Amino acid sequence: MVIVWTVLAVILALVVIVLARTVMLKPTAAASAVVELDNSERAVLYGEKLSKMVQKETISAPHQLDKSKFYEFHKVLEEEFPRVHKTCEKNVLDGNLLFKWKGTGEKEPIMLMSHQDVVEAGGKWEHAPFSGDIDETGRVWGRGTVDTKASLCCIFGAIEELITEGYQPPMDVYIASSCTEEVSGSGAPAIAKFLKDKGIKLDLILDEGGMILKAPIAGVNGIYAMVGVVEKGYGDLKFIAHGRGGHASAPGKNTPLVRLGKFMTTVEKKNPFKAQLTPTVREMFSRMAPNMIFPLKMVMANLWLFEGLLAKVLPSINAAAGAMIRTTLAFTKAKGSDGLNVLPQTAFVTGNMRFIHHQPTDESIKLISDIAKEYDLETEVLYKDYPCPIVDFKSRQFKLVEAVMDKVYPGVGTCPYVMTGGTDCKFYTEVCDNAIRLAPIFIDEQQYASIHGLNENIYRGALPKAVDFYKEVVKMY
Repeated sequence: MVIVWTVLAVILALVVIVLARTVMLKPTAAASAVVELDNSERAVLYGEKLSKMVQKETISAPHQLDKSKFYEFHKVLEEEFPRVHKTCEKNVLDGNLLFKWKGTGEKEPIMLMSHQDVVEAGGKWEHAPFSGDIDETGRVWGRGTVDTKASLCCIFGAIEELITEGYQPPMDVYIASSCTEEVSGSGAPAIAKFLKDKGIKLDLILDEGGMILKAPIAGVNGIYAMVGVVEKGYGDLKFIAHGRGGHASAPGKNTPLVRLGKFMTTVEKKNPFKAQLTPTVREMFSRMAPNMIFPLKMVMANLWLFEGLLAKVLPSINAAAGAMIRTTLAFTKAKGSDGLNVLPQTAFVTGNMRFIHHQPTDESIKLISDIAKEYDLETEVLYKDYPCPIVDFKSRQFKLVEAVMDKVYPGVGTCPYVMTGGTDCKFYTEVCDNAIRLAPIFIDEQQYASIHGLNENIYRGALPKAVDFYKEVVKMY
């Protein structure tokens, strides 16, 4: 009986502690923050500039030799931002752009980045994907508005305004824009090599990544700037099954497609990759916890108790959040025989992998290859790279971004997070240790969903604050 009462007392104490820690978390300013869209002439001006940039189609493709469309796009930039082009040193590397705004040399150089290429724009759009239409609500429509011509427009706009104001930076400021980001092409590597060959070490890169979103995760209230400080590694693998082939009228057991199917089912039902809450993810949850709905707040306020459980259930509750805490594998392509009534002698599926830091590239590939062997499958690595260096959310560079956010977007929360996609930053690890991934533009849920999808658009009224953000980064650095 004493044991029972002791157990009950411990349970009661835990409940009291859990509830007390939950109640102590009071909502932060992010919960009630408001981002007002700018309706000034400045917003109209930037909307028109972005519209002209969108109208110039810049779809990239692997191994694209003809770069004429990108050179035409460069002319648009020169027309819209003449002072940047007159003041800064310009380098064109096979369609990729690198500008240098000379500073006084008192501080280490920094670089602002945003790519100029876009993905294809199939399907039926409300406004033609390269129309650059601006509707009555002030939305600029077209492929690339969010990803990432808007941020490129704001970067150029910020430097243009600073030059006009007669400002001289205490450090060299670079602007980089590749034309191959969407295809992981040679653009960013060429720019990085150019900088490395000149012995240039950057103190900060600010590239695309997270944006400013309302309720960025289900169950979280408020507006947050999601700042990417972790970028996973990337890989494409091919899983191959061999068989004797033959006529489909007399199939045997465990033919190539069947083995591939069993393999894929096993991986989906029992994910082999280790889920782990990293310091970055813990910090993200810690900053959001005060503004979460009660059940989530209770869990996040008491990770000392619930962390293990959360790591297990999070991937099944929220795919995006789950991708932040483990390596992922998505099966993307498949091929069997060429005939409808023929058993394949060889069949394959491909898998796209994103490697987490605590179970990086080679370890994850070995793990999945060992499982493939159980189904008599071969594994071929088509491409692999490695997770990027992690930017410390306690670093001077991250704190600068926080300070600029507080000044330009009062009340908006700033959260470090794990990028589940890829950026050009991965090519710059030899020339910069602090690559922060943030496009400082406020977008809504539909606009976020339109990235690489239908009806991509952005508010012109969101552009002036983003211009101000980039200006303050230069001035406050």
